[in-house]
Amino acid sequence: MRRAAATVAALLLTLTACGGDDSAGGELSGTELDPPFEVSSTPLVDTDGAPYSLTEDTDKDLTLVFFGYIHCPDICQTVMASLATAMTRLDERDRERVDVVYVTTDPARDTGPAIKEYLDHLDPEFVGLTGDLDTIVDVAKPLGVGITQGEKLPSGGYDVTHGTTITGIDADDQGTIYWGEDTSSADFAADIHTLLND
Repeated sequence: MRRAAATVAALLLTLTACGGDDSAGGELSGTELDPPFEVSSTPLVDTDGAPYSLTEDTDKDLTLVFFGYIHCPDICQTVMASLATAMTRLDERDRERVDVVYVTTDPARDTGPAIKEYLDHLDPEFVGLTGDLDTIVDVAKPLGVGITQGEKLPSGGYDVTHGTTITGIDADDQGTIYWGEDTSSADFAADIHTLLND
């Protein structure tokens, strides 16, 4: 019952304006999912312009996926910095078994080169994905992440509203765990180590 409730809670976190809150308990900081999220095999596009699927091209034991955008004023930057720092906390053996994938929710502004430059400042090993917005929305939905693009602001920009959870995809291409936006780098690193060595 607790895991079913966690799944429902994850689905309710689909739309937050780069904000929100999540709490988790138990041995892991993240919330384990039973049943797990299904992961779309629909390919997006990596920063080199090549197709990249969250099932076909994720060959590590664990892949962490976050949907965000470069112009996000707050939460996205914090989450990505925490993930980058978490990677530095892992020993080399664990680090080689995990990937971090950043999927833009703002493909109109986040071009492949822009995403690559952004991720290179965090961790050059991170994978960046873009694509058609409708396709990104379709890939995000089974992971409990909703995405909407707001109207233009007086400044000429616009807000992008999106879920802020980070999903862990295992070697069987299932979303088995998610974390909230406020997860620390230490908690990410501890959970990654536990998941890789269970």
